[in-house]
Amino acid sequence: MSRPAMILIVEDDEILGRSLLQRLRLEGHDARLAADAATALGIVGRQRPDAVMCDIRLPDRDGENLMREIFARIGAVPTLFMTAYGDIDQAVRLVRAGARDYLTKPFDLDEVVEALRNATRPVANIADAAGTLEDMRGAQDAFASFGLSPASAAIRRTLERVADVDLPVLLLGETGTGKEIAARFLHAQSRQREAPFIAVNCAALAPELVDSAIFGHEKGAFTGAVERHLGFAEKAGAGTLFLDEIGELDPALQAKLLRLVQEREFMRVGGSRPVPFDARLVCATHRDLEAEIAAGKFREDLWYRINVVTVRMPPLRERPEEIAPLIARFLAVAGPRLRGEAVSVSQEALEAANAYDWPGNVRELENRIDRAAALAEAPQLGVADLFPDHPDREAVMRGAETGRNREAGIGMTLAEVRDAAERAHIAATLEATKGGVQEAAARLGISRTTLWEKMRRHNLSGA
Repeated sequence: MSRPAMILIVEDDEILGRSLLQRLRLEGHDARLAADAATALGIVGRQRPDAVMCDIRLPDRDGENLMREIFARIGAVPTLFMTAYGDIDQAVRLVRAGARDYLTKPFDLDEVVEALRNATRPVANIADAAGTLEDMRGAQDAFASFGLSPASAAIRRTLERVADVDLPVLLLGETGTGKEIAARFLHAQSRQREAPFIAVNCAALAPELVDSAIFGHEKGAFTGAVERHLGFAEKAGAGTLFLDEIGELDPALQAKLLRLVQEREFMRVGGSRPVPFDARLVCATHRDLEAEIAAGKFREDLWYRINVVTVRMPPLRERPEEIAPLIARFLAVAGPRLRGEAVSVSQEALEAANAYDWPGNVRELENRIDRAAALAEAPQLGVADLFPDHPDREAVMRGAETGRNREAGIGMTLAEVRDAAERAHIAATLEATKGGVQEAAARLGISRTTLWEKMRRHNLSGA
């Protein structure tokens, strides 16, 4: 890097913030300090940081919200979170949401320097970048565990057949079933595999930023638009634009997306000339779009345009052959990254995982592995490490046969079956909203107070 790396520190503890600022400047970094999120966003608006160090708890908003807004404004930036021990569960979730890593307070400043050195280390070329990413993911074949069951093997064959067919693809399925993995597999099998793959989570973008983020904007289009910004549709080039949770787009943006699909062009915000769209469009949602159309929440004409090649991703409970390979894959990454050593799983824990119905699907499995790897006392994970908060942990510990009976409702009263179904549905909805209680209550059609009461009864937690 020809210039010093610009490091943005977001920390409201004045003593810690200034200590970090002084040390990083001594290390040759161009360090900036912000005591709150508003100040941090002001700095980001003036200069793009090379890395961000952020406390999870800030005076005006939480660190996760700030990270998502920074990503929406300027794209992904290596982000390291600073957290107290009680926030480790959230920190692990943040890593899955795009954060680079987290440091537990109190930490050694040498540890901070090393973490930032790794985060801002330049990459010589694209091949090196791809290699580094694969090292982080701990895999030579990113799709080795995709297609190991009859259900997902059929999906894999379908995606291989349409990889070079220039038609929109719609991926449907519950939250966490691996829709983005399927989209990446489709891209990797196509002739455009060397072109960009741009993934956009429509639900994670701030409503006021979605239009600019996807379609870009011209200089002066609105207050703060000091230069032209290329949106995700333009950055995708001749590659793949993957719009996850497309059902969350408001009607105005659905109209713009319809033009993109239909005319193969779009307009930047504030623009006067259409911009050609050369990428392949892949969309995904956990919603029932036909029901959304009937409710007037999704455009029927857009539905017809994107519903050309439709693939339904089965939930993890319908493809149990993949659980063990997925656990092995996630452990290979989580152990070295979260505790600096290899981590294994006991046979009893593996049987319990096969017994569990995984309402949050692959995403829940990955999150449980991450949390267990970070918090387990021993390098071999047991049942209690994987399922510390599960109310039926004793039933899970009895193994796969009991788990299958639980799923079928054998030996359970009607009230127990109803409670289990309610808990699973609430847990999946909270997972889909990233713990957002207000949004989850709206999706479930109940008040926030009622949801809090049900969460308390079912031993569930939100953000």
